[in-house]
Amino acid sequence: MKYFNKISLLLLLIFTITSCTEQYVFQNTDFESALVVEGTMTNELKNQTIRVSQVYQLDETGPKFETGANVYITDDQGNEYQFEEKDTVYESISAFKAEAGRKYQLKIRTKEGKNYTSDEQTLTTETKIDNITATVEKVGSESGVQINVNSFDPTNSSKYYRYEYAETYKIVAPVWSPLETSIQISPAIPPDLENGFPGAPASEYILISQRKKETETCFSTKKSEDILLNNTNDQSDDRVHFPIRFISDQNYIISHRYSIFVKQYVQNLAAYTYYKTLKDLSTSGSVLSPKQPGFFYGNIKSVENPTEKVIGYFEVSAVSSERIFFNYADLFPKKPLPPYYESDCEIKDYLDCPGDFPCRQAVLRSLIRTKSRTYVSLNEPWTYFMVKAACGDCTTFSSNIVPPFWID
Repeated sequence: MKYFNKISLLLLLIFTITSCTEQYVFQNTDFESALVVEGTMTNELKNQTIRVSQVYQLDETGPKFETGANVYITDDQGNEYQFEEKDTVYESISAFKAEAGRKYQLKIRTKEGKNYTSDEQTLTTETKIDNITATVEKVGSESGVQINVNSFDPTNSSKYYRYEYAETYKIVAPVWSPLETSIQISPAIPPDLENGFPGAPASEYILISQRKKETETCFSTKKSEDILLNNTNDQSDDRVHFPIRFISDQNYIISHRYSIFVKQYVQNLAAYTYYKTLKDLSTSGSVLSPKQPGFFYGNIKSVENPTEKVIGYFEVSAVSSERIFFNYADLFPKKPLPPYYESDCEIKDYLDCPGDFPCRQAVLRSLIRTKSRTYVSLNEPWTYFMVKAACGDCTTFSSNIVPPFWID
């Protein structure tokens, strides 16, 4: 998760700068490495994943993946689930799921021979999402779509929830043409002295042709980055109505068709408290304040050195998921579409002739070469009408691949 990468850097700052009371110019001279572990095992039958990395310094671009480790999960019945290294995560070799009543423990042995283990964890209460709703509401002075997650645990034992979502939306280029332009080279023609032809040098010309790929309709997907938590402690029953996402009616991502896929994780109190502390730290804006909370531990410990700083938490969580779709026209009938991704979609004309203005041959051909503008139409014989690339070709910032789950 992206937010976990941010947190590892935040915690590095916290235990590096623990008692600033005056303005301080940070110098990264006392860097202290720490293992970062992110592991959520669920009741889904799948290849479970564990992320193991090291905190990174301020001048580095991101976390350093811990390679060459032996990662596995054990249970109280003697079963052992081995993980293998894949890209930036460790993935279980075989698919398995958490079972109610079992105790699970994460174990890691690094390539340096250091051993780490988690506390034993049991599967939380399985509480399914009842539904996800999307309604037109006003938040403050802004009108938009409020997306809520609804669930209910009749046993009143779930209490603590964490959420993730992935939103996917259709994009339609507003100034699209099925034709495109490219610069082509006419080869030099050698002289034909017998027929009195002196020859001709190589030259270039603009070719208008049919597009070879889909560029009008695209789909983008973005995952949640914030830590989204909810608890029902202040309620008489364990009923969830959680506002997971608000989207302004002026946001282009809901202009046509929008989908959100939500995951609800039921947590125990310890896991919820850990993530709540991370959330508070990441939003407090007080990393350099005089009152530092100091380093806090999760449930991962070093076997050889219990005082070693380890960031992370291994939890066994019951998960439920749900997806919804909606169209802008259904929620906002007869209302104009929100402004497009690119605000300036003015069509401009370029006269393809050499020389001074109004001729713009050099500019036009440069725009075609760099693909910074796309073709709209042609006024014979020499005037080309062009628009910014994003306005006529959505693949400049999105993907033309239709997601396998997509329903129109």
